Amino acid sequence: MFLRILPTLVALSTLCHHVAGAPTDLLVTFLGPYFSENGGIRSICLDYPDEFNGILTIAFGPCNASSVEDAWQELGTTYVGKLPETRYYDKVPAASLLPKKFTWSVPTDRSEGCLLAFRNQKLVGLSPKFGLIDRRPTKRSPATFAESTDPMGPWFDGVKYLRQKQPSDVFVARSKSSRFGILGAGISGLFTGMILDSVGIHNWTILESSDRLGGRLRTTYLNGTSPDEYQYSDLGAMRFPTAIQNKEKNETIPLMDQRLLNQLVDVLNNFNNNDTSLAIKFIPWIQNSANAPVATSKRRPDGTVPGQAEVAADPSLADEVTYADPKAAGIALDALESLTGFDGARIQAYAKNVFRAHEKAMDDGLFRYSEAEYLRNVIKLDLNTADEIGSTAHSRPLWAFKKFYLMASEWVSIDKGMDRLPKAFAPLIKDRVKLNTKVHGVQYNKESETLTVKHRPTGSDPLQAENTDDFDYIFNSVPFNLLRFWELPPHSSLMRRAIDRLEYDSAVKVAIQYKERFWEHLEHPIIGGCGAVNVHGIGEICYPSYNINETGPGVVLASYTTWSDARTACAMPEAEHMAYVRRAMVEVHGPIAEEMWTGNYVRHCWGNDEHHAGSVAVPTVTQQELYLPAYWKTEFHTVYIGEHTAYTHAWVFSALESAVRGSVQMLLDMGLVDEAKEVTNTWMARWIDL
Repeated sequence: MFLRILPTLVALSTLCHHVAGAPTDLLVTFLGPYFSENGGIRSICLDYPDEFNGILTIAFGPCNASSVEDAWQELGTTYVGKLPETRYYDKVPAASLLPKKFTWSVPTDRSEGCLLAFRNQKLVGLSPKFGLIDRRPTKRSPATFAESTDPMGPWFDGVKYLRQKQPSDVFVARSKSSRFGILGAGISGLFTGMILDSVGIHNWTILESSDRLGGRLRTTYLNGTSPDEYQYSDLGAMRFPTAIQNKEKNETIPLMDQRLLNQLVDVLNNFNNNDTSLAIKFIPWIQNSANAPVATSKRRPDGTVPGQAEVAADPSLADEVTYADPKAAGIALDALESLTGFDGARIQAYAKNVFRAHEKAMDDGLFRYSEAEYLRNVIKLDLNTADEIGSTAHSRPLWAFKKFYLMASEWVSIDKGMDRLPKAFAPLIKDRVKLNTKVHGVQYNKESETLTVKHRPTGSDPLQAENTDDFDYIFNSVPFNLLRFWELPPHSSLMRRAIDRLEYDSAVKVAIQYKERFWEHLEHPIIGGCGAVNVHGIGEICYPSYNINETGPGVVLASYTTWSDARTACAMPEAEHMAYVRRAMVEVHGPIAEEMWTGNYVRHCWGNDEHHAGSVAVPTVTQQELYLPAYWKTEFHTVYIGEHTAYTHAWVFSALESAVRGSVQMLLDMGLVDEAKEVTNTWMARWIDL
């Protein structure tokens, strides 16, 4: 069904079909086409009678070879036909006991040869002669979101990945009827289900601990209103950067990685036949606004906080920045600017290809130092200057992707709330999701090579009897900080340390509904935009970019706070925290903010949310460099996905990219090479070389 909506799929050159000239007097017949690229990966399709039984070995060698020993390369060995009776194999579909699709890592040192099939060491199949041709560079479409991306990314290359595995691990293409568990109904889990459907894998189930789809895509509609009434605020992700200004060349450059999101929205709208109740529509998001407040202690004559344009025009309205040692501070600022500043060339590089930017940042050692550590240990400045300029409050690496995205000059959001994106998946998911299902453990069953997921109804007594679901493979998108309380298989040391030690940020958002959109009618009207204020504990205020100058009530994101301030705010009783926020809104806007108070508000503390226990992953120095390769290795039939496993963090794109990577990784593990290519080509995720 899903393939119907993807007319742009690239035809696969490795699809198997009958070709005249294949030997007919042997039990095993190899299907064409009979050519491949040196050093590539391709699927091999073959046919044999249903009653075929025995140990089947596939090899590549001279066309006159008569034994496995004569071959140049042994692809692998598997048992075909009736297997010894076990509880597990009694449940296995018959098709998986008669595998007819295999994976071949093509050698680089041959120009031709034949594929050979042996049953119990006796030749039972011979292909026509295979021609091996040199690999040609792939011409990349300029429309891809990662044009010119290193096809293997920093670590992941499909050819090398399969060559690291034993032939028996990837020899047989696993059955598409295998049972797949997707843990978590956030955007990465939902997208993974869509990808599996697109390649003919439909036997999957999502287990979600909350009562809704979307994870950290969460919209609140205040005072019981509907989306059509536009009284909403996004408590999680709220905006997407789409382009950035290169002032050196006076040009606007699109952010290519964000096009994955655009493509997903097009597919969902097409799938849902543009049903207005499910349609996703992008609207402009105003990030910077002339009169949005500024973090300064200076005030207008009426006591309110000045706006961005005023401060730019009158520098006396900005707080004077002073340093204990101005000379050392200047050296520090110059040193950091050389590493993390964005001139025209660096802007172009990041916008065009964030994967290559990540690779270069890794090569440049930006993941090995925080700002303060770099200033202290490399530039050899004193500790006070290092803290004054770089801050010792945290140990985040110099990789400046967040700074880059926040420099964007063009932004969009989703009309009527970000909730619209996950809700659009509902018709595709149908009954393949279990909500209010809180997983607390995963057990790997060595004998059957299956996984048992243990769970209970959310909110139930942890001491009561548990429920279970069995799967052959799992995609786990649950944040690592929650996994620390789970029973898990004995993962490798590196993977276990990633789960135990990866750092997470915290955040709190407070949305307030007012009687009128008063901020748009002040002496200095505020038309959308976000502004940081120096009122402690408030962080950032964001004004709605929708329904500008409409009459009636309106909603403001009155406080968006992260890190330790968020933890402090969320430790307060809600009424106390709201008192601080209300007081700050009066300080910023004047008494009218209190006059327009309706009493309707929503506070969401992500650190206190039992389904997340944090906002986004924030790997500390060396964690990204150390742990990221672990996510590319499948352990116990489990692939980890989610923004915390991506190159970048905190953005919807990060979660989507992880779903594509994880799906391709799993398909390769199953030997489903054609399907891995299809996913790669369809979603234009060019970090895999196939």
